[in-house]
Amino acid sequence: MSLRGLLGSAPVSVSVSVSLNGGRSAADGGAVPLSPPDVVEAALGAVAAGAGEVLVHPRTPCGRESLSPRVVGPLLEAVRGAGVSVPLSVSAGIGAEPDPAGRLERVRSWTVLPDRAVVHFAEPGAEELAQALLARGVAVDALVPLGGEGAGAGAQASAPGALARFLAWPVRNPARIRLAVELAVADPALVAGLGWLPPVPLLLFGREAAAWPVLRLAARCGAGARIGVGDVLHLPDGRPARSNAELVSAALAAVGQEGAATAWSR
Repeated sequence: MSLRGLLGSAPVSVSVSVSLNGGRSAADGGAVPLSPPDVVEAALGAVAAGAGEVLVHPRTPCGRESLSPRVVGPLLEAVRGAGVSVPLSVSAGIGAEPDPAGRLERVRSWTVLPDRAVVHFAEPGAEELAQALLARGVAVDALVPLGGEGAGAGAQASAPGALARFLAWPVRNPARIRLAVELAVADPALVAGLGWLPPVPLLLFGREAAAWPVLRLAARCGAGARIGVGDVLHLPDGRPARSNAELVSAALAAVGQEGAATAWSR
């Protein structure tokens, strides 16, 4: 959905994307897929449960995040080869390559391209990285954290700076760019304040305790929503999630409940 008219129009169908593994490690439990076979299985299950997009953080055999074409390409081929036909995204962040120049080099050397890539606008070199991805035909999710220091990963969550950098970056092709807003709290005022931004699609998500409230807020706004083991390890009732598929099923149920509640209140 466009940023224009948020919270001011009837709800629309909400697409739910899944973050398969995020910055998790094996220490976070068996629900986190790290190896290519586990990622493929998790992607198939999540899509079967209703996920409209798949986001993955590719890993080396030792579990380290990587943007190397030798890691990204085979993983994308394996997921697509298994029959996953929804858009595939990768995270092009500092967790996979700390050096901005290194990130650019990696992206430019990809031999197999994802459909989308997440660019963290709180990280140095975001504008150049986003432009390089667009030049290669990869759509960009411009990630901006909002709502305080709880958003994002530690010191990288400079929300005002990230938003300012996104605004200063010329959006020349809105059809290839989406604003991915990580909210630390499910505050409708934060979302309403986005209405004056460039007319690009919007995806809202939260992590850990914010994940489910923000997903419900996204449903009320008609924005895209995201869930998955990469963002939260528990279901809405507090039970540990056994898989990404279980989280997606719970998310779609929550989206449906929000839509029904909103329709009833009109």
